[in-house]
Amino acid sequence: MSDKIPEVTGGCFCGAVRYRARSVDPEVTECHCSQCRRQSGHRYAGARVGTGDVDIDGAEALTWFQASPDAERGFCSTCGSHLFWRGTHGDHMVILAASVDAPSGLRMVRHIFVGDKGDYYEIDDGLPQFDGYDAPVGGD
Repeated sequence: MSDKIPEVTGGCFCGAVRYRARSVDPEVTECHCSQCRRQSGHRYAGARVGTGDVDIDGAEALTWFQASPDAERGFCSTCGSHLFWRGTHGDHMVILAASVDAPSGLRMVRHIFVGDKGDYYEIDDGLPQFDGYDAPVGGD
């Protein structure tokens, strides 16, 4: 695992929800699954952080949607900005890269669920691609 970013801040479009996250993994994963695409309107790019390492201001404006038995997604109920993905059985969450204030220190490193990507775009940045969370495309 790479060195952690000591702290990032971020929030939603309208400012109703702001957060501070500590010890953030700088590696951004972009998900192309149909759930992420439908919720975000395109692709879902995020960085992993420990659930206990995130402090949220304006949590009363944060809505959690149970997207599947394994995960929920947090968004601002005022402006609709997507902010978090959280596994229901773990101790980590993902902060959406686009919600992090610049300079973020984040960098794209991989694409997941590429077999489920939209038919209207190509992935041509040369980064590793995976059929699921960790099955390389074309791998055995």
